Amino acid sequence: MMTSSVVASGRWWRRPEFSKVVSVLLLGQFLSFILALLTFTSSFSANLGLNSPVTLGLFGYLALTMVYGSILLYRHHELVIPWYWYALIAFFDVQGNYLFNSAYYFTSITSVALLDCWTIAWVILFTWIFLGTKYSLWQLLGAALCGLGLCLVVLSDVGVGGGGGSDPLLGDILVTGATIFYALSNVGEELCVKQIGRLEVLAMLGLFGTLFSVIEIAIFERKTLEAVTWSAELILTFVGNTAGFLLFYTLTPLILQASGATLFNLSLLTSDMWAVVIRIFFYQQQVEWLYYVSFAVVGVGLLIYSKTEKSPNLSQEPENGIPNPQYQLVHEQASIDV
Repeated sequence: MMTSSVVASGRWWRRPEFSKVVSVLLLGQFLSFILALLTFTSSFSANLGLNSPVTLGLFGYLALTMVYGSILLYRHHELVIPWYWYALIAFFDVQGNYLFNSAYYFTSITSVALLDCWTIAWVILFTWIFLGTKYSLWQLLGAALCGLGLCLVVLSDVGVGGGGGSDPLLGDILVTGATIFYALSNVGEELCVKQIGRLEVLAMLGLFGTLFSVIEIAIFERKTLEAVTWSAELILTFVGNTAGFLLFYTLTPLILQASGATLFNLSLLTSDMWAVVIRIFFYQQQVEWLYYVSFAVVGVGLLIYSKTEKSPNLSQEPENGIPNPQYQLVHEQASIDV
């Protein structure tokens, strides 16, 4: 019996649960890499003089609408979740992208990437409030350490002056505001995806994202676009950003469904490392010592959180459009509306 137990324990890597967890982690790292590329294209377009953050995301939302909206129309799909839930999620997402991309005009790419990790703290708060997710004290300690590390970035930008940009403090405030909108969007998307799958969510997110983007462009960015000098370099930046946007949003519901918004945002922490690599080798800029300290503190916080995290809820795609009973809030509201 003891021998068989040892053999069984030695084959833990062959268990389906282990392979699923590894798949989720690898998917998270792939999304982190895509996010780093999106961060680069956003910063690069700002350097080219395109002060139109909403326009940058418009084509991504339009691509989502064309791809997944066409599938919904082909299947004659009827909405399971009321449209106004999607409108609210899309509004949060568009505002998050707007503030996030606007920050590049005032602060450095590294500060934007690092401060974006504040999304984790907000996601923990919102999942606890709206989804009832339980977190241990060790997990909260790990998240707090991540927040402490990110505060060092603000100190570096304001006190030391190494962050770069015309107004680093304003840029940091914009990114912090973006994290709140991103967290609300992620939690709302998780709630919907775990009920009815990703197809309807992506199609409606793209549709309302496009609508809100067009409205805001007409109000805030019309004159800016008229003054832009379009070049092949700028057009290629748009194309690359749109392709990355489509791929990122397509894969995001998979990890939200398999685990949740918290693990999703924790996986994106490694995109900061790519941001530093870009800053050093592409922009040929120096990095202040406080950035390295912040990386160390964030790394310790992430390690504590990961070591105490429970196994992710690897839920499957809802069958026959029947929502997951664990996430019934929106579905019950839909039934009331009907």
